[in-house]
This record gives sequence, C-alpha cells and structure tokens, in this order.
Amino acid sequence: MRRQKKKSRHSKHPHNRQYKDRLWRMIFNNKEDLLQLYNAINHTDYQNPDDLEVNTLEDVFYLSMKNDVSFLVGGTMNLYEHQSTFNPNMPLRGVFYFSRLYEGYVADNNLMIYHEKRVRLPKPKYIVFYNGTKNQPDSMELKLSDCFENTDNEAPCLECTATMLNINYGHNQELMKHCRRLKEYSIFVQCVREYIQSESSVEDALEKAIDTCINQDVLADFLKKHRAEVTNMILTTYDKDLYEKTLKEDAREEGRKEGMEYLNQLNKYLLKAKRYSDLERATEDIEYQKKLLKEFGIE
Repeated sequence: MRRQKKKSRHSKHPHNRQYKDRLWRMIFNNKEDLLQLYNAINHTDYQNPDDLEVNTLEDVFYLSMKNDVSFLVGGTMNLYEHQSTFNPNMPLRGVFYFSRLYEGYVADNNLMIYHEKRVRLPKPKYIVFYNGTKNQPDSMELKLSDCFENTDNEAPCLECTATMLNINYGHNQELMKHCRRLKEYSIFVQCVREYIQSESSVEDALEKAIDTCINQDVLADFLKKHRAEVTNMILTTYDKDLYEKTLKEDAREEGRKEGMEYLNQLNKYLLKAKRYSDLERATEDIEYQKKLLKEFGIE
C-alpha cells in the first residue's frame, strides 16, 4: 500500500521541472538576494535593498504564463524568469510581460501618453535563468524576430530580446562567484540530481541531498527553515521515470547531432579527395563508414 500511495502522489504532477521553478522563486523571494543577483549580472554595487521596487506578475489573462520576479533598478525594468526547459519562445512571453508592466508603470506614474511631450520609460531587460538537462552555452540571445515569418526581408517593427543564462553547476562561474545564492542553488539542484540517480527512492535522495548541503553550508539557512516545504514540493512534482526518460532522449539527441557532425566532416574529406565511390559506399555500409572515420581520425 505504501508504494502505491507514493506512485499515485508522484503521478499527479508529471513535469518534474516544476519543483525547480518554484524553488527558485522561493529562494529569491527577498530583496537582499535579488539585489545581489542584479549586482552580479550588471557589475554594479547597489547596497540598499530598499531601493528595489519589486513586482510580481500573477496569472491574469495568459493563463500559462508565470514570470518569477520583475523589478526596477536605476531606470531599468528588469524581468527575471527561471526555466527548467529550453524555450525559444521566451521573447514572445517577454512581450506580454512587458506590455503589462509598462501599462502598470504608466498608470502608477500618471503618464500622459496622448500628449505631444514624450514620456520617459525605464529600459527593459529580460533575463532567463536556465537549468534544464539539455546542454546549452553559458549565454545566448533569443529574439522575437526569429519567430516572424519574413519573406520580404523587411525589418519588423517589433523586437524583444531575452538573454538566457545557463545556471547549471559548472556554467557561468564568474557570475556564480559574485552571487553566492545563485551558486548555492545551482549546487543544490545538482546534488538532488545526483542522489536521485544513486538512491532507491526519491525520499532517500532528498534527505541525503538536503543533509549534504546543510553540512556543507549550501543554502543551509534556507533548507533548515523550509526543509519540509522543499521536500514536499519536490515529492509532489517529481516523476523519476519521466526524468530518466528525458535524460535518455537528451543523450540520444546529442548523439545524433554529434554523429551528423562526424559524417559531415567525413563527407567533406571524401569530396575533397574526389573519392566518390567511397562516399557512395559509406552511405549504405555502416562498417565501411566506421573504417573511413577511423582512417581520417574522426572519432
């Protein structure tokens, strides 16, 4: 009966990425940590957390959209969001978010947008913190214009750019060095992943991961205070079978990409050497293909 209850509990929420999004919002739910994160990203040295004007966007009209934190610092409107899966549509989400934020900003500051005088608005900056299992670079830009169907090469009248930062353990080390909270979050998630792979149950994995991090002073204050909440959060959103399936699919995808790169290199070498018969044979004979790869040192 006990095992059946566990299985039922885990199956209610099949997407294990939810726990990391919720955990990230919990950890950065105070001005001190947000200010440290802002300073680390922008190479600034603001000291007073009370200077932050913190806003959160709730699900209002776009029901599937839930941003993490937005705040204003030094004339810049910063939108920070956490993602556990790679999503090239983040700039489109950003357009929706910023339109709501600017609408609120105009109303709160009694700005007259129908007069001849130009209004002054804080500059938008959209950061997406990514820690999914797919391999991604430390930083990359996602643009709204990449979503447009453009057949006439005319520049679009609307653009939104999201900067995606990989915060998996081992990435963006300079950023982590200047934001301890972010580094500790990265270590904790990695610790959970490793213990889940080695332990027989998610419960045991969480106990060990939390104990290990507390003993190593990683999110120690947060985990001591919110241990039960964090444990329940992960247990109610984690699906180990789905996680392992995702890892396998990601590995296969990476393998396919790597294999295509090797084959492209081989084809270039064969074409350059005008070995057309070898090129044709390699497309049908896998063993011969392997032999040619070894011959050209492509491994």
